[in-house]
Amino acid sequence: MMNPDCLTARQIAFGSLSGFLAYGFGSGLAPRAPGTMGTLAAVPLAVALKLLPAVVFWPLLIALFVAGVWICDVASRHAGEHDPGGIVWDEMVAYWLATAFVPLSWTWLLAAFVLFRLFDIFKPWPIGWVEKRFGGGLGIMLDDIVAALYAIVILQAAGILLHSM
Repeated sequence: MMNPDCLTARQIAFGSLSGFLAYGFGSGLAPRAPGTMGTLAAVPLAVALKLLPAVVFWPLLIALFVAGVWICDVASRHAGEHDPGGIVWDEMVAYWLATAFVPLSWTWLLAAFVLFRLFDIFKPWPIGWVEKRFGGGLGIMLDDIVAALYAIVILQAAGILLHSM
């Protein structure tokens, strides 16, 4: 028997463009670790985004974040929950941010992936606080952005250490 929540998630994910984006092109429907699956779906797009000149990349990333506030808000209201696990647009945009300051190599993309996911899962302060403090689509998006900022700090420190050796 199908889980009615999954059916609802499927209806949201495939019922509109905003739902399709919110659920990470369907990757957020994964029965286990939807946030990780959404981040994994973001990897090829991270490569494409990193090939763009900065003058295009940064306005586009900001636009994807702003759109994500609306996209995640609409999808979460349709689901009747604050932040359903299947909504992964926030993970995708945050991962793109986490990769913005590293070289385009699989090693750095993987390091960004692992660090971002760890911070997003364990939510050290203030990530958990941000998640609880802000509601709607902004809250859904912001905690992941803070997790990406944590990853960026660690990645930059690693880069500095590697260059000093």
